[in-house]
Amino acid sequence: MPEPTSSGVAGAAVAYKALGGTAAAVASGATLAAVVVMLMTPPRNKREWAVGLISTVVSSIGGGAVTVEHFGLHHWAFSTMGLCALGGVIFACGLPGWAMVRWTFAFIDKRRDDSIDQVAKDVKELL
Repeated sequence: MPEPTSSGVAGAAVAYKALGGTAAAVASGATLAAVVVMLMTPPRNKREWAVGLISTVVSSIGGGAVTVEHFGLHHWAFSTMGLCALGGVIFACGLPGWAMVRWTFAFIDKRRDDSIDQVAKDVKELL
């Protein structure tokens, strides 16, 4: 008769992989990316905190999905080590999200009173 503890753990691992392993890898990677970004560049107020959290999670999930699709990494979702690697990919994709959003809003805020023509001219000069 198998030992109840080891068979229970094995059953839980199988259920985790079958039902939510990929979702857990996505959530873990996105959450860790948001935490790291918030610690490295602390938000100045609650609004910025919310924007940072949302933009980091969205860039983690969206960027991670694009990366997985582009490089054909779907098969990683079927092994425990692959799920950990997918979490790392998703984590890495989320890190630049907050910085890009912060830079965009700083650019917009700096030109708040400018006309659309002046903003277009500034963008053209930057590019």
